[in-house]
Amino acid sequence: MAAQPEALARLAPLAALSADRLAELAGLAAVRRVVRGTDVLAATDPTQASFLLGGELLLVFEGGGTLVIVGGSDEASQPLVRRKPRVARTKAITDVDVVSFDDEMLDIAATWDQVAKGNDATFFGSAFSLGALRSGALAQLPAAHIDELMRRFERVKVARGDSVIREGDEGDYYYVIESGRFQVERLVGGAKIVLAELKGGEAFGEEALVSDARRNASVTALGDGELLRLRRSDFNQLLRQPLLRRLPFAEATGAVRGGAVWLDVRYSSEYQYDGLPGAINVPLAEVRDSFSVLDRSRDYIAYCRTGRRSAAAAFLFSQRGFKVSLLDGGLKAVAAGR
Repeated sequence: MAAQPEALARLAPLAALSADRLAELAGLAAVRRVVRGTDVLAATDPTQASFLLGGELLLVFEGGGTLVIVGGSDEASQPLVRRKPRVARTKAITDVDVVSFDDEMLDIAATWDQVAKGNDATFFGSAFSLGALRSGALAQLPAAHIDELMRRFERVKVARGDSVIREGDEGDYYYVIESGRFQVERLVGGAKIVLAELKGGEAFGEEALVSDARRNASVTALGDGELLRLRRSDFNQLLRQPLLRRLPFAEATGAVRGGAVWLDVRYSSEYQYDGLPGAINVPLAEVRDSFSVLDRSRDYIAYCRTGRRSAAAAFLFSQRGFKVSLLDGGLKAVAAGR
């Protein structure tokens, strides 16, 4: 059974959310039918926020006392497990409909929506979908930076065939796709090689900014679309530094002894020469191909010779929800004893 936005709008933690966000939550939520006589709490994940949408439910409180709530009423607008006094158990008087949400997802939605209302931002397409905010480039952004980030993003319309980034140019902007499809390609031996196709919610342009290098690929619009772009200085201040966790060699080796994995992002020829023991070799150009291969539950420490390529790789991985730190100064700093 699907949730309806108007029903979610009656729930206290969701009441202030925008219509677009409520519609998105409705598409992600599943309403469960719990049969009469069942303890709803026993059949519900206690780590989630659960609400009664329909039917009658008896609440039995710790220390005594009971309350009957009805779906759609003011009493039913609060999460079942966050009441005072605390609910010890429940009993469905009739068949009841219950909807549950991940706490983190609700907090993300509330945070970004309230910030957006504060500065009249209207970024509620693919770039700021809940999926993108939970596991994309913005997921790990410190809350203190959200307001400034939304103020500084510029919206840019593009048409089919427009060249957004040209290989060899200086890096000037970071881009997040609001709508449309974009092709990433590179010149190899005079021939164009397609590297990837990007869609709404995905980002590009960060490699040149993080590694202080020229663009290593071109990006072209495959159709009409919209982009959000961030100037290099704003990117460095609001995204690059907050998302890069740098570790000195001693701390990094301690993390590896504790289960983290070295990630060598140099060319294979370099890795074979002096790669660190136990390291996995994922050259920077192949990072995007490894997203579906590497174990997201592991901690990784990226390194290269100077820290430039590994900074770009760590940022790319962080955008996809990986836990990747950066060996500060790279192997050059290790050799120098720093």
